Amino acid sequence: MKNIEELKSTGLKATLPRLKILEIFQSGAQRHMTAEDVFRVLLDERSDIGLATVYRVLTQFEQAGILIRSNFEGGKAVYELNEGQHHDHFICTACGRVEEFYDPEIEKRQALIAQQKGWVVHDHAMSLYGQCAACAAKAAGAA
Repeated sequence: MKNIEELKSTGLKATLPRLKILEIFQSGAQRHMTAEDVFRVLLDERSDIGLATVYRVLTQFEQAGILIRSNFEGGKAVYELNEGQHHDHFICTACGRVEEFYDPEIEKRQALIAQQKGWVVHDHAMSLYGQCAACAAKAAGAA
C-alpha cells in the first residue's frame, strides 16, 4: 500500500510497471541501476514489461523526484532512489561498481572554496574514478 500512496503523492497513477520498478529500487541489493539492469531484473522475474516501458517509467520517476539520475563515465544513465540526502560516488573503471560516500570535511572545503571565489552553489556532484578494492586486488595479483 505504501508504494501506491507514494506514487499517487507525486501525481503518478499506480500502474503495474511503475509499482514493479519502484519495488526493484526499494528492495534490490543494487542501489545504482541502469535501465538495462532494471530490465534484466524484470526478465529474471518473468515479467512482461518491455525495455521501452522501463525507460519511460524511469524518466517519469526522475521528473517526479522519486529517482535521481547520474551520468557516470561511459555515458549510461544510472538511477538511484532519491532519499533526500547528498552523497558522492566512487566508480570502478574495471567492473562498474558504484559506491556512495559522504565526507563533511570535503563538503565544508567545497563551500569555502565557492565562497572565496564568489560562487553561490545550488547543487554539485562529485564522482571519483578508480578501481574498487576487489578489482585492485585482482590487478595486483595479476602483476
